[in-house]
Amino acid sequence: MVNFSCSVVFCGAIRQRFYGGILFRGNTTVNLDEKGRFAIPTRYRGRVQETCACELVATVAVNERGVGIDGCLWIYPLPAWEELENTIKKLSDLNKKAIKLKRFLIGYAAECEMDSQGRILLPEMLRKFAKLDKKMILVGQLNRFELWNEDAWNREQTEFKDNDDIEGLDALGDISF
Repeated sequence: MVNFSCSVVFCGAIRQRFYGGILFRGNTTVNLDEKGRFAIPTRYRGRVQETCACELVATVAVNERGVGIDGCLWIYPLPAWEELENTIKKLSDLNKKAIKLKRFLIGYAAECEMDSQGRILLPEMLRKFAKLDKKMILVGQLNRFELWNEDAWNREQTEFKDNDDIEGLDALGDISF
């Protein structure tokens, strides 16, 4: 669990305490420029500035089995990333899956700073890994963002709509919508 000490104003006068105020939700189309930068949408910039002083970490995304997700990166505010790193470093160096997880999540991790115009420069190795091109989808995931190649995001949406897989349903407990 990530725990931060600061909180931010959310939706005007409402104060939200979740991961110390980090609450990214929704999705937005963003564009990658010729230098490998994209702009964080304005609605998130204040939260990024306040919770992590514009310091972010981008890495490869992995699924529930610890396998890389094609066409997707994760972008964490630095404090949330450090909490994840502390969890990962406790994993055994004798466990094959833990070694692979460390190798890829930590090995691909790159510190990225949001500039004064809200842009983040993504390292070329990450852009290539996720096959990112001009159009991308930035998806809020509470304490992090997912950055998707547009085609991969569209496939993911189709799979979500067409999927009747019930694996893991019990772990959701009594959640109600």
